[in-house]
Amino acid sequence: MTTQNDLLADTGTHTSQINDSNRKRATILAFALVPLSGLATDIYIPSFPSMANAFNTNSAGIQYTIICFLLSYGISQLFVGSIVDSFGRYRINLAALLVLALSNVVIIFTTDIHMVYLMRVLQGTATAFIIVGKRAFFVDVYTGEKQRHYTSMLSIVWATAPILAPFFGGYIQKSFGWQYNFVVLGVYALVMFLLEFFYSGESIKVKQPFHLRSIFKVYRKLVLSVDFSLGIVILGICFAMVLIFTMSAPFIVEHKFHLSSVTTGYCALLSGLSLFVGGILGKTIKAGTLFKRLILANVIQLALVALMYSLGTHKAGLLVLLMFVIPITTIGGCVYNIFFTYCLTRFPLNAGVASGLTSGGAYLVTSVVVSALLGVITIADQSSLASGYIILGLGITMFLLLIRKKLAY
Repeated sequence: MTTQNDLLADTGTHTSQINDSNRKRATILAFALVPLSGLATDIYIPSFPSMANAFNTNSAGIQYTIICFLLSYGISQLFVGSIVDSFGRYRINLAALLVLALSNVVIIFTTDIHMVYLMRVLQGTATAFIIVGKRAFFVDVYTGEKQRHYTSMLSIVWATAPILAPFFGGYIQKSFGWQYNFVVLGVYALVMFLLEFFYSGESIKVKQPFHLRSIFKVYRKLVLSVDFSLGIVILGICFAMVLIFTMSAPFIVEHKFHLSSVTTGYCALLSGLSLFVGGILGKTIKAGTLFKRLILANVIQLALVALMYSLGTHKAGLLVLLMFVIPITTIGGCVYNIFFTYCLTRFPLNAGVASGLTSGGAYLVTSVVVSALLGVITIADQSSLASGYIILGLGITMFLLLIRKKLAY
């Protein structure tokens, strides 16, 4: 007997479960949502001065809107995995997209900066639910080589947002004003809600019971797995290597080399492209065991850093600096992609928790590492940047050696 679900699948309309008829469409939609966190933070950065004037605040007051988002996004990922593992991904994802769309409407029409802070906290939390669920989607739906293929593409697709979002945001700011960056975010969320509703569905096959004791056991199992935990630490350090250049580039470019902020933008673009290329390399390189690939990349990176430091004592220009930053960032992106895939697929039965801990944990590690490093070293030139790279690179080496046996395959 033909059921209603069969008819819906045949006609290509909405179905609540992922199956053969909608798997491809749902996969495309999942990838379309992966860059959301970068889009939500980077698209309105060119609008900071205009927003500061509109809300009668200083630059720090507007920068805090980014901090509100990132803190809520990072912290939320630590626990939302257990929720989407227990209650499913699909309906939570739809609700989060609606929250994202409506919160942008509030930002567009409010005149109170504190309301913007609140909406950005909501957006960070909603984005965490969306991203954790979508990363787990690929573990739910695919197995074997296809699963590794798709999960290794996640960091590559994610890297497109930091590359492209500021440029689109600058054009929107110049042509229409700061509000329209949030119009774009709101329309994007609403369109994705409609596409998800009609063409996607629930991907989880076996929901985990939502018992605090059981959830605690899952978290305990994952955290006590040394290769998983140290993999998250390595992810955090890899991203810290990218972030210390991004944060120090304006001061190096404008104060050290006396060049314009436009040049800083091009440096950020080259750094983002390097991260993107590194992610592709991490996905494609298969020769040797996992440990050999990682340790070789780490050794090459340290050799480049040592050469960068030795040349930094001379009057090296910006081009020389970028000659080192680009390959160092590329290698960091390669290592990041490999470990991100490894951690994400380490516990397929608890994919939501693994996804949340991997991303949220890595972000928190990055925050702590960067804060500690910048508290010790003032990065103002090539030598000091290389010193930071050396400390982080040696940290990666140490943690790789600690989990060597787990990666020997």
